[in-house]
Amino acid sequence: MLDRKFVRENSELVKENIKKKFQDQKLHLVDEVIELDEEVRTLKLKGDSLRSERNKISDSIGLLMREGKKEEALESKQKVTQINEELVSIEEKEKKLNDEILEKMMMIPNMIAEDVPIGKDDSENVEAERFGDPYVPNYEIPYHADIMASFNGIDKDAAGRVSGNGFYYLMGDIARLHSAVLAYARDFMIDKGFTYCIPPYMIHSDAVNGVMSFEEKENMMYKIEGEDLYLIGTSEHSMIAKFKDQILKMSDLPITMTSYSPCFRKEIGSHGIEERGVYRIHQFEKQEMIVICKPEDSEEWYNKMWHYSVELFRSLNIPVRQLICCSGDLANLKYRSCDIEAWSPRQQKYFEVCSCSNLTDAQARRLSIKYKDENGNNVYAHTLNNTVIAPPRMLIAFLENNYQEDGSIMIPEVLRPYMGGKEKIEKK
Repeated sequence: MLDRKFVRENSELVKENIKKKFQDQKLHLVDEVIELDEEVRTLKLKGDSLRSERNKISDSIGLLMREGKKEEALESKQKVTQINEELVSIEEKEKKLNDEILEKMMMIPNMIAEDVPIGKDDSENVEAERFGDPYVPNYEIPYHADIMASFNGIDKDAAGRVSGNGFYYLMGDIARLHSAVLAYARDFMIDKGFTYCIPPYMIHSDAVNGVMSFEEKENMMYKIEGEDLYLIGTSEHSMIAKFKDQILKMSDLPITMTSYSPCFRKEIGSHGIEERGVYRIHQFEKQEMIVICKPEDSEEWYNKMWHYSVELFRSLNIPVRQLICCSGDLANLKYRSCDIEAWSPRQQKYFEVCSCSNLTDAQARRLSIKYKDENGNNVYAHTLNNTVIAPPRMLIAFLENNYQEDGSIMIPEVLRPYMGGKEKIEKK
């Protein structure tokens, strides 16, 4: 969320930013916010004037009483009562207007970085760099669900009977591999200096509204019926919300945390749920990383974070590339974002496995996350997040890139301690 004063003083810049994101239907919000803000400021001035008048009259009542001017004192008391009633009305109007402004402000997208490529959707994202040579072996690589099935490692039919489409059972070596990559990713981030955390898997609506836009909330979040609780779509939600309404010590920044959680998503949209595989599903597990830092440090942390993803995937023998998200592909709270995409030798193309974002102070304003600077001023912090690893989707890249001609799966050296020392898994 932007600062109201910034919108008032830079209305054309804010409108241009909205156009860059191809959200012209929101242009009217800028003028409406400015108009409502003017009403609020007028009411505030009137309220301040009435309070000053009330204080003067209140101060005079005692003097009038001491001078025996009881009738005049009574008139002054009545005047104070009238002013108080008028102030209550003004404060109610102010609150109503401020609520309207907040609702509109939360729909106005965050300002994007100047160097973000302009494009309507993810088809116009821009490749920046490749890491590792994309390799296609001279033997056929089966579909990932078929690879899993060859190890008796997946059962979507049973999951469909129990839970419906978009769910799965993982079993045996595939389930163990799933847990192994999560454990390896956890230790990888701990070694980078991040504090490990297991967060709540359900959060209140005010936390949801703080970490994401209304559009994302409707398309992603599952609500618990009859309660003010939502299942998290990613642990970033509860990790960032942990610091809601807090004034942090500058000496504690940056806060760097990595978290494990299951994730739950409606996955409403044109892409839909995958019928056979596990690329797009309702439930998965993920290791996430978040950073809360001073504004001047957020771009440095952004670059560190996506590089961690590259390093992690390369250690698992998976070629990746960095894809810069264009303006139309940025969620409303994002200043900039990039995807790390893994190479699929079967499809001979890359697909998303990580998403790294700098949200500047957009989340912090919604959640009131501040720190006290060296001058004693309360400053909104910057927040960032990035996927560490999200199986079972990343298992697709892992299985394809480590698949051998005999149908076995090679286990990279870094992962062997988490797989009981196994160098490969083989069909039984």
